[in-house]
Formats: sequence, structure tokens, C-alpha cells
Amino acid sequence: MATGVENRLLEAMQRPGFYDHPVAQVELIETHISWIFLAGEFAYKVKKPVNFGFLDFSTLAKRHHFCLEELRLNRRFAPKLYLDVKTIGGEPASPKMGGAPVLDYAVQMRRFAQQDQLDRVLERGCLDSQQLASFASMIARVHQAAAVSDVGQPYGTPQSIIEPVIENFSQIRSLLSATKCHQLGELEEWSRRSHDELHGLLQQRKRDGFIRECHGDLHLANMAWIDEEPILFDCIEFNENLRWIDVINDIAFLVMDLDDRGQKKLGWSFLNHYLQATGDYQGLQLLRFYEVYRAMVRAKVNCLRLAQPGLSDAERTQDRKLYQSYLILARNYTTKPAKGVIITHGLSGSGKSTFVRKLVASCGAIHLQSDLERKRLHGLTASMDSHSPPGGGIYDARANLATYERLQMLAETGLTAGYSVIVDAAFLKKSQRDKLRDLAAGLHTPLVILDFAVPESELRRRIRQRINAGGDVSEANEEVLNHQMIEQQPLDENEQQFVITIVPDTTPAEAARCISERFNNNWRHCKSP
Repeated sequence: MATGVENRLLEAMQRPGFYDHPVAQVELIETHISWIFLAGEFAYKVKKPVNFGFLDFSTLAKRHHFCLEELRLNRRFAPKLYLDVKTIGGEPASPKMGGAPVLDYAVQMRRFAQQDQLDRVLERGCLDSQQLASFASMIARVHQAAAVSDVGQPYGTPQSIIEPVIENFSQIRSLLSATKCHQLGELEEWSRRSHDELHGLLQQRKRDGFIRECHGDLHLANMAWIDEEPILFDCIEFNENLRWIDVINDIAFLVMDLDDRGQKKLGWSFLNHYLQATGDYQGLQLLRFYEVYRAMVRAKVNCLRLAQPGLSDAERTQDRKLYQSYLILARNYTTKPAKGVIITHGLSGSGKSTFVRKLVASCGAIHLQSDLERKRLHGLTASMDSHSPPGGGIYDARANLATYERLQMLAETGLTAGYSVIVDAAFLKKSQRDKLRDLAAGLHTPLVILDFAVPESELRRRIRQRINAGGDVSEANEEVLNHQMIEQQPLDENEQQFVITIVPDTTPAEAARCISERFNNNWRHCKSP
């Protein structure tokens, strides 16, 4: 509950005349840790004098420090939004901006339309996969440029990772002391057990530089689409251990948030774009652990809200429902669905990649694209042209072997992490297909071959159209197509049992249904040796 001084400060900041710039009216937004005043063209955030353990704003000096940190850290993502730290001072009975002595501090931000926040964009039905692809590319760049935790620093160690996980459960219990929840105990036990199983990988990720100074609070309400550009804001400034984290922990929050809002397809789209941009498929082995953690973070936030005074009965009922929904979501992440291997088969121009990009969201699968991984192996970005001749350069026999071996390795990584994988490549040689067939058999998972049947005239038309449009990761031209038609080895009779034929009018939804039927029919048989 606010003190007398805080009440007077809140009252003063809600008056338009408090500010030194034109303000018609002031809107107050309250969270469990802040008061935000929307005044004219600016927003001012004042930190509440609270101490939740994971966050301590209890003294004026601490609030000043964390205001400065908020400014510094968020300028990495949104330099045009984060402007200054303002003092609020003067007599307690009549505080004013810039007065002395200092009573408190406020982070000054350039105001933007709340309708541009991604949660609001989604509510209007206007959030699409292309916007999320832009965010994925931006976040990938931010992560790759972010400072890396030194080996000697405590961040990202197995101990520092489990501490906030366990703290979530203990704080929820303290806030809902009268509530007996069997699910809470099960989730805590699963989190502890998973942490133990992942201990070696967590240490490796720390050594390999995946612990970085991230955003830490990456969900839709902290993202905005402004002037056709992706913007992140409101990163975690108050706890270094919650900010210096594994990059997969950072994106797990957004994937979880999209799942919670009933947008699993958008979540898969974002995840695949991020993985393709970074190549960090190893992180999939940690994703479910972090998704459970992030769901419990949101459950805890709802419990903290319930502890706030002044909530109506309707608000309390809603927060309790949200709390329960996050427990259910977390529990869903602890179960692994039936999975399998899907490979494509088809000549250049058959539309494999275009089709698969739409299919992965419906299937809930990881998309491995040969053109991207081939270029990554040779130090090229997706947009770079290797200037390789057909069958030469990065497409010679040795490069082909290395590319398909990498695809096999990444497919195994995704499968062992509990995800279906779609390997998007030509697979024109039987030996290439056999590697993935053997992988599926070795892991006792079903195999599906998507065979793209397109007339030669249409292949040539599509290739010419793609070349004219430019900007595609594929370098295939008609000369490459001629080479492929000579070198290809058709699917044999034994392989036909795995085939789903994709013709030009097949929809991704139809293919997804067929794949689901294959996986579910084969799952009992395939999951046991």
C-alpha cells in the first residue's frame, strides 16, 4: 500500500500541470512493480518501493540505480523510445518534476500508441507470421551482438539457473498459502529432475558462450510494431541473474506467451525463423525446461497481483483463472507428443520450401532447410551468392555429403529433444534418403516422404520467376535443374510406403492431416524396438 508521500506523488503526477510540456490529460497504468503515467507525448515510469526478493526497489538509491539501468539496457533495443531519467522532488506536500530535494525518480520514454503493442495487435487479429519473422531476425541479431558472460561469472551456471525456478514455486506457495495444489508439486519435481538431467548441457552452454545479456522479459506486451519495424522495450533491469541468461531461455518466454494466447502456429513460425537465423538447434534440448519456467513466472506474477489491495472481485477471479491456466500450460510442456521425421523429395522449383514454411506451423515441427545449412557450413549468409556452377563449388560431391550429414545431425538433435523435424532438401539420391530413414528407424520414430510432383514446364516457370524476384536463399537456375534431372534417383518401390504425394493443389492443412494420421497410426509400433 502506498505511503502518504507516495500518494501525494501519485496525485501530483496525475495532474496535467505537473509536467513541463503540454499535457491534456494523464492516464495511470499500474503493475505489481511500477506506476506508469501517460502524459502528452511522453510516458514516465516510477518504480514502486517494493522488495519481492528477486526484485528490490525498497530504497531511493536502489530505485535511482535501476532507473539508470533501465535506460542503459533498453537503449540497446529502442534508443528512440528511452530518453532520460527525471528527478521528482521538492516538498512532499507538493512534489514537482526536477525539484529538490529528490523524492523519487522516473524513466522518461517517448510515448507510442498502445494499440501498437503486439498483445493489442494480436487482439485485433492483425499479428502475422511475417511480423514475427521480423522480430525473430531482430532478436537473433540482438542475441548475437549481446555481451557474453565470462566463464568465471556466476550467470548461467546450473546453480544460478535452478534458483529462480525454485523461487517461483516457493513464492507462489507463500502468496497462496491456503491453496493446496498437487500440480504445483508435480511441476516443481519435474523441473528439478529435468535440471539434473540437463546439468551437463547447461555447463556446456555456459562454456560455449550462450549465456548473454538478454532482454529477460520477452513477451507480447513488451514488444511493439511501430512504423513497420519491430521494437522491444521494458527489459529486465532489476536482477542480473534474470537478464544474463541462455538465449533459448529468452525466446522461450515469447513462444510460451503465444501458446498461452492460443497462437501455437505463430509460436512455431517464430521459433523456426529464430533457429534458422542463429543455427542454435542445440537449444531445443532446453526449450521445454525453460517454457515451464516461463509459464511459472507468469503464474507468479498473477499471484503477486492477487496480493495487491484494491482489486475487484472480478479482477481477482480473472487472476485466479490465469494462474490456473499457466499451471495447465506448464504441465502440457512436460509431456512429449508423438514425433517423427518428414523429408521432402523434389527438383528445384517444385515449391518444397514455400510449402514447408506453411506446413511446419500446422505440424508443430522444426524446419531444417538445406540451402541455409549448406551456406552456414561455408560461412555464407542466406542472402549471399556462392557463384557456384552446377555440381561445383558449395554444391560439389564433398559439400553435398557435408550438407546432408549436417541435416542428419540437426534432425537427430531435434528428435532427441522431443520434436518432429521436417528436413527440407531435394533428396534426389537414395543414399541421402537412406540416412534419414536409418535415423528414424534407429530412434523408433515414423518416417514420411513428401514427394513433390510438378511438371517440368512449371518447374522452369517457377525458377525463372524466383530468379527475377531475387532475394531467395536458393541459387538454383535452369542449368541446375538440368543437372538434377540427369543425376536424380527416383523413389524405389520400398520407399513408396512412406510417401505422401504433394501436387500443386495440395494444401498444407491437408498434408498436416495426412502426416498426423501416419504418425499416430505408426507411433505405438515405432516407439518400441
